[in-house]
Amino acid sequence: MTKRLAVGGLLLAGAAATLFYSACSPTPALQNANTTNSPAVDIVALRSRAEAGDPRAQAQLGDAYVRGEGVTNSYPEAAKWYRQAANQGDADARLALGELHEAGRGVTKDLAEALKLYRQAAEQGLARAQYTLGFMYEAGRGLPKNQTEAANWFRKAAEQGDPVAQYDLGQRYDLGVGVAVDRVEALKWLTLAAQQGQPDAAVRRDKVKKEMTRDQIAEVKRRVAAFGPGKSSGP
Repeated sequence: MTKRLAVGGLLLAGAAATLFYSACSPTPALQNANTTNSPAVDIVALRSRAEAGDPRAQAQLGDAYVRGEGVTNSYPEAAKWYRQAANQGDADARLALGELHEAGRGVTKDLAEALKLYRQAAEQGLARAQYTLGFMYEAGRGLPKNQTEAANWFRKAAEQGDPVAQYDLGQRYDLGVGVAVDRVEALKWLTLAAQQGQPDAAVRRDKVKKEMTRDQIAEVKRRVAAFGPGKSSGP
């Protein structure tokens, strides 16, 4: 398989992985309004804390306006509260505001601003922002394609236990995109993603496993057992 085909496959898989990500723990800014089965929000108390300057409350009030929970859905209002929280350094608000700018919901569509906010949140250690920034490098969206940078950001998210990043990183080690081919690392990350229910990881894991020796598989089991979110688990 050529690297060009390999990267194309990663992008297709990345799109499917993003759908999984949204289904499992969607960022509020990209959800549909009026989400059902959500816990009741005490909007009066939340607004009081937000107006007093609490960045967490401001971010949560932004979420409420996106979801239409206790208030009428309003992306401009969501953006206003996300921005106040983002200006105080709230990483979740920075990611959510970035997504609004990328989509042009309630704010001017501005990919450069979105990327700035994604990077800020990613550098603060927010796993989902790290995955998002990695995907932007992978796809060349708003910045030059850089598969090495993509792999670096996916690894940061994967080491925090993010299943989508683990799946993408496993594929990269299998195909040699942005990293050297390493089937042991590929199987480790695919196994970890599959354990968390990432739907495509189990199929890819089993395919990679068929090409490996018993000693390699034993080493994978050792690395998977030793893995813990937050630990560096490189080869």
